[in-house]
Amino acid sequence: RSGELCVTRYGDNCVMDFPLYKASPAAVGSLPVQEVYLCAKTKKLLIRLADRCDRSELCNIKIDPIALQRSDSTGKVKGVIVTMIGSPNEQPGYDFYSRYFAPWFGITEDPVTGRVNVSFRLFGSHRLGELLAYQCSSRGGEMELEVRDDGRINITGTTVTVMRGTITI
Repeated sequence: RSGELCVTRYGDNCVMDFPLYKASPAAVGSLPVQEVYLCAKTKKLLIRLADRCDRSELCNIKIDPIALQRSDSTGKVKGVIVTMIGSPNEQPGYDFYSRYFAPWFGITEDPVTGRVNVSFRLFGSHRLGELLAYQCSSRGGEMELEVRDDGRINITGTTVTVMRGTITI
């Protein structure tokens, strides 16, 4: 159960209000990465690429969803975030880039999902304030993140309707 999702309009964008979960360092053998974190609450594994990597390397990652799903038999991982620090010299100056894979839920790659940003506190997000993120899927998308002092995070960005329906309770 994920809980209540609060969304408000902000001009042409939507702002989603999420709890900000803490992630703990995790070991991952000898993979060539900078850091690896696991958020036990959301079951998201965050793999931070080395700072010397550039955005094209992140964009060119190809995954085998079946192999990725089979890589964890413990049930502790239900999504993988691959991320890297942004390029402050480029415009618009993203704080970080990311991609999100969740074959455990039938999602090879989520094109743009703010939800992955709530499970970690990297790239200066341990401080309060705003961050600018870009998800590097084939569709791609920009998100503004506001880390609040009440342990929550606002995620603002443009939205795409993928389904319409009615829920009767």
